[in-house]
Amino acid sequence: MAEVCRIASGLSAVIMRTSDRRGFSGRAYSLPVSNVEDRSDAVVCENTPAPGIEVLGPRDVPLGGPRALSVRRTLPQRRRSLIGPWCFLDHYGPDDVEATGGMRVARHPHTGLATVSWLFTGEIDHVDSAGFAARVRPGEVNLMVAGHGISHQEISTPATRTLHGAQLWYALPDATRDMAPTFHHYAPEPIVDNETEIRVFLGSLAGSVSPVPAYTGPVLGAEIQLPAGVHLDLDLQPGLEHGVLADGGSVTVDGTDMAPDHLAYLPPGRERVRLLAGAVPVRLLLIGGEPLGEQIVMWWNFVGRDHDEIAAYRAAWQAEIEAGPGLSGNAGEKRFGDFPAGQPAPLPAPVLPPLRLRPRG
Repeated sequence: MAEVCRIASGLSAVIMRTSDRRGFSGRAYSLPVSNVEDRSDAVVCENTPAPGIEVLGPRDVPLGGPRALSVRRTLPQRRRSLIGPWCFLDHYGPDDVEATGGMRVARHPHTGLATVSWLFTGEIDHVDSAGFAARVRPGEVNLMVAGHGISHQEISTPATRTLHGAQLWYALPDATRDMAPTFHHYAPEPIVDNETEIRVFLGSLAGSVSPVPAYTGPVLGAEIQLPAGVHLDLDLQPGLEHGVLADGGSVTVDGTDMAPDHLAYLPPGRERVRLLAGAVPVRLLLIGGEPLGEQIVMWWNFVGRDHDEIAAYRAAWQAEIEAGPGLSGNAGEKRFGDFPAGQPAPLPAPVLPPLRLRPRG
């Protein structure tokens, strides 16, 4: 069993208590992410799960197509709709593209949200109706802000053999949800200490600040890689909610065990978190944000504020894809824009459920 210990001199250590005569073994790493003022040589061990942490399990969802790329969805779910403004988290792979067909998500619409594409392995081509085209590569973030309305497609490149990554959305607040659509690309420089790496693609963490504008309140997105048996203390902004997604391997979050593909929710008020990798290296996604403070309705690819808005978005999308390029009848310019020629046919919207959609948040 591992006991998580803090050496008061300022270094962090993981002490592995073994059953043989070797006694203790461990490694100590220091990152510029926390400070311990007590300079005594005392060692404090902590193995009591922290209160308030909620572990959310994934559910498998096929994305469609003849072989259907399967994703593991941890947000939203019945127990929790939002973490800060984050409203959606799909985690997929590593998938053999030859077997699954890779990602082939044809043109589809979005409103009132921003999408974050983050890859661990493989490449995906993004094209949208605002005129942006970009290739998503590992360690580089693509942020697409839908605002008033946008449509886009994402298709894995022919050279991709293994696809592994995450797709995330966050809801835009009322002040910016009707803004003109836009797009940002950023390749964060990793913070590296020994074999531990942190890449901050949104917000700020561990002294690294992303320049990408989020068009919302304080928000955080970062990838963390931990070697086996090593822990990391991170200072957090106490006004934010946080989520920790485990990609393969096992991890404990402030003493709470978390299985692969699960998401740990940390409520506001926490000033620090301790992440401890298990017997194998682990990759984590850390997300966070100021509570949105607004009720939202999320259905298919739309985020709105009530059922009638969602119904209007659906009707506009269906009318536009049926009208084809150019103007949409008497409605003027299309909400979801035109698309480059020669691309796969757009996805029609599913039928709305017979009951009115209820806001959540």
